[in-house]
Amino acid sequence: MDNFSVEENIFSKNTFRYKFTDEFMRYLFVFSKIHQYDHQKDFKEAWTIWTEENKCIIDEEIRRLTNVGYEGDILDKMYKSARYYFRKKTTEKKAPTKRRAYLGANKEFLEAIDIHIKNNINTDNYKPSNGFDDFCKSKTELLKDEVSRLYNGRLTDHVEIKNKLKKTYKNRYFIMVSNE
Repeated sequence: MDNFSVEENIFSKNTFRYKFTDEFMRYLFVFSKIHQYDHQKDFKEAWTIWTEENKCIIDEEIRRLTNVGYEGDILDKMYKSARYYFRKKTTEKKAPTKRRAYLGANKEFLEAIDIHIKNNINTDNYKPSNGFDDFCKSKTELLKDEVSRLYNGRLTDHVEIKNKLKKTYKNRYFIMVSNE
């Protein structure tokens, strides 16, 4: 074995998803939309006719996928994509949802979290979820102030506030662990 093939094997990536070319997907999409409301039997009959009429592009796509290493039934993959994916795919663009303003945590609150994590991170069975519970019990006044600040900052749901505080604690833990 020569050096080139060894290096090629070391640096080659495994492909887990084999995609059709954009051009071929457009053909599949058009077919799927034309037969979107067909019953399964009618869809299958139309599929057979379509595959015969478009044999050249289908063969080309099969050849391409085989060359890149796909080992499954490519025609079956095409059929399932047309029947179960493209047929239900919409062409409408969804309007982006408006995000609410970000409410960051108070600096004093973050410093208290950092100190609590540093003091407890080396204890046995320490987990961020248990650490958060312990933090809430030991820093009730600071916690009340932060909850009040978040409530006045337009977070009105108590579950949402609790989740935000817990996520903040866990993120600070992750930052601290990843910086070590």
